[in-house]
Formats: sequence, structure tokens, C-alpha cells
Amino acid sequence: MAGTEDVLDESQVDAALAGLPDWTYRLGGLVTVYKAPSAAAALDLIAAVGRIAEEQNHHPDLEWRYRKVSLRYSSHDAGGKVTRRDVAAAAAASAAAARIGAVAEPPPL
Repeated sequence: MAGTEDVLDESQVDAALAGLPDWTYRLGGLVTVYKAPSAAAALDLIAAVGRIAEEQNHHPDLEWRYRKVSLRYSSHDAGGKVTRRDVAAAAAASAAAARIGAVAEPPPL
């Protein structure tokens, strides 16, 4: 569970995003959209994100559309705010996306 000490303020979120080039802050969470080389690769990414979620006990909001996988991290147990756990999970998801050759695209508005 996230404690209030884990919640990041705006400047901390900005600093974290400097190390997460695939991600942006939108509507209270860290968001990205990955475009995979194929639908099968998109499913591989979803499986990898699922494994990360289980290992970290921290699950993203996820949507799959053919070759695109949209991810959003925020901590429900911290009032829907961004925490250190969200940053760690986003970094792990980025590494998984890179391994399968998925590239980040600007998320929809």
C-alpha cells in the first residue's frame, strides 16, 4: 500500500518524467500508448505488464487496440495520485516495451 509519503508532488512528477521519455502526466496519472510491431507483440507486452503488475502488486489501467496498448498508472490506495510505485512500474513497462520493439506514441487526449 502507498503511504502519503509515497505521493509525488508536481515537481517530483516532472522530475520522474525526465527519466520516463515514453510517459506523460495526464488526468492525475502517468500515461502512455505503445505501438507494437504486430498484434501478437502487443499481447506479449500485455503479458509482460501483467507479470510486472503481479510482481509489484501494482496494476495499471490497460486498453488494447490491435497493435496499440494504452497504459495508465496511478495509485488508487493513495487517492488516485502518482506515487513512487507508479514511477517504478512505468519504468518496468517501458523496458518490457523496448524488449518487444514497441514504440511510444502520443496518448489520445
